[in-house]
Amino acid sequence: MAALTWVSILIRVNGLRSLSKMTNFDFVMTIALGSCVAGAAQASDWLGFAQVMIAMVGLFIAQWGSARMRKESETFADLAQNEPLMLMRDGKFLREAMDASRVAETDLIAKLREANVLDLSEVRAAVLETTGDVSVLHGDKLDEQLLKGVRRDPDE
Repeated sequence: MAALTWVSILIRVNGLRSLSKMTNFDFVMTIALGSCVAGAAQASDWLGFAQVMIAMVGLFIAQWGSARMRKESETFADLAQNEPLMLMRDGKFLREAMDASRVAETDLIAKLREANVLDLSEVRAAVLETTGDVSVLHGDKLDEQLLKGVRRDPDE
């Protein structure tokens, strides 16, 4: 219980972005934090428990620093995170991108169903995000601004 309270305090101090999945670093942070909570629950003495609590603080500091550096340095942002990749455009599967990212057509179709796509021709774009999620943009038209930073070619 103390570890969960401590995590809640750290999230409150660090902000809501703490457990977001905006980047691959954020995703790893979330998993590592869960591992620390499990470690705290298994700690057999106060020293071990304190070490885990300090490790949690270190994770939050590392995430805060990484987010700040990504925001301030485009070069660091390019090095630290993947770019989203277009998997589908204007109702057509982009096979080369799907092969390069190892996304099966059946998996992409499942994501299209989750997004309530009723007709493939309505899909303006399907994007494999940096977190591994798939964003499906469908409707009559698409503002190209929504595709800013998305790789169109898997070899870029």
